Amino acid sequence: MKTKQLLLLFGIVALIQLAVPASMIWDNQQTIEKGTAYKFKTAPVDPNNPFVGKYIALQYTLESFPSKDSTWESGDPVYIYLTKDTDGFAAIKKAVKAKDKNSSDDFVVAKVNYAFDGNVHFSFPFNTYYMEESKAYDAEVAYQEQVRDTTSYPTYALVHVKDGNAVLSDVIIKNIPIKEYVRKK
Repeated sequence: MKTKQLLLLFGIVALIQLAVPASMIWDNQQTIEKGTAYKFKTAPVDPNNPFVGKYIALQYTLESFPSKDSTWESGDPVYIYLTKDTDGFAAIKKAVKAKDKNSSDDFVVAKVNYAFDGNVHFSFPFNTYYMEESKAYDAEVAYQEQVRDTTSYPTYALVHVKDGNAVLSDVIIKNIPIKEYVRKK
């Protein structure tokens, strides 16, 4: 009898361990399929972290907003409500300290870095794009070259947003997904 109980308990624990990552994958897939896609213009950054793995570090041109509120603290959550500008890129509609329950606009929860001189600077939760190890270095070099070239079409991250969940699905260089861009070079 005791063996049956242990096997049942083991089975339940195993199912829970499988259900948690499956739920996370399901949520992200639903965000990509049913969420709104936003193009976030990227900015140059010089990454270096051998412990995280092969990735492209992303920084965005859209990482601050003006605020007369002087109570913003580093680490505070900030709800960034999004809209699209005339070129189709993400723009801030409003930024607030708490979720606006009356708004049906897409939003992302970011983290305040610091407030200075009437501006609040923040970080989005989607600032790294992981790639296959053999292509990551070439992708990083291509990304760095293109993001500094202001004469060509902007390099941007394609981010899907739904109910506050944001999923970075691709980085686009010259209107080409970065994996394809690296493969062509």
